Amino acid sequence: MMRAAVLLAPGRLSVVDDWPEPVCGPDQVIVEIRDVGICGTDLGVFNGSRTVPELPWIIGHEAHGQIVEVGADVPPARLGEHVAVEPNYPCRVCGPCRSSAPALCLDRGSLALNLPGLLAERVAVPARYAWTLPDGTSAEDAVCVEPLTVALAAIRRAGLTGTESCLVVGAGALGLLLVHALTGAGHPVAVLEPHAERLAQAVSLGATPAPAGTEFTVAFDTSGSAAGGAGALVQLAPAGRLVLVGVGQQPIPVDNRIVVRRGLTVLGSMIYDHPHDFPTTIDAITRDGLTPGVVVAATFPLDRAQQAFSTAPTRPGKSIITVTSGDVA
Repeated sequence: MMRAAVLLAPGRLSVVDDWPEPVCGPDQVIVEIRDVGICGTDLGVFNGSRTVPELPWIIGHEAHGQIVEVGADVPPARLGEHVAVEPNYPCRVCGPCRSSAPALCLDRGSLALNLPGLLAERVAVPARYAWTLPDGTSAEDAVCVEPLTVALAAIRRAGLTGTESCLVVGAGALGLLLVHALTGAGHPVAVLEPHAERLAQAVSLGATPAPAGTEFTVAFDTSGSAAGGAGALVQLAPAGRLVLVGVGQQPIPVDNRIVVRRGLTVLGSMIYDHPHDFPTTIDAITRDGLTPGVVVAATFPLDRAQQAFSTAPTRPGKSIITVTSGDVA
């Protein structure tokens, strides 16, 4: 048996010490989880706005850890590797998967949504979704590999060239990661964020507050809010692109006069594509000096998982939960 944080009801987590150990399949590895990050998707599961197959349910999908067991079809040399877990498993047979768009898979397995999550001491994952991290990768950077992959996939799909000006709407953890990546690539970045502390974090990463009336070539909306998306749209220059990354509960009001007369493009960016986006992100951390762990603002032990989830919506930056201790870097 092992320890895990399980959702018992909307808004109520319990840390148990008798959760069943995972069984390692032939193409799987067992990962001893070190840290798990909290994002908006997890908060939706926690508060009940996103339903899960059953209760109790293990949540959390941003994680890193160490391989402690390998299946019969996995090279034994992988034992001991420090890995980041890719938590979305495309089916590889539906139309989008066959069309090289696995992020749009019609039958995707997603940890913490339709498959049990990662907020447990040990988990079984397919070996191909456990990505080896370079020696020396910090715990903070490792736990942020998955959300940084979401950010870099959005940037890739935006087709940025040169030093195009960018607007980031929303300075939650994903917005901050976009700021970090965009400024690191030399793009001037402005941020639209009503929360003063979150805006200050974005400024500390090289962004500027978005002045009213300024036009931008590309806007990334991470807020998922109707006001955020509409605010991004009106600040786009002619031939600009709006990249929608966040998903909210209300539709964005779109003024078709603005879209048509300015020749705008609206693009949805759904997570990332397997298998190339995760290793591309890990390379970017090594090659380009990205340090996604800069967005980590608070770390909680597993015993305080309830507090971590309850306070995350109002805390600037990312909250993470340490599940097991140990040096995996």
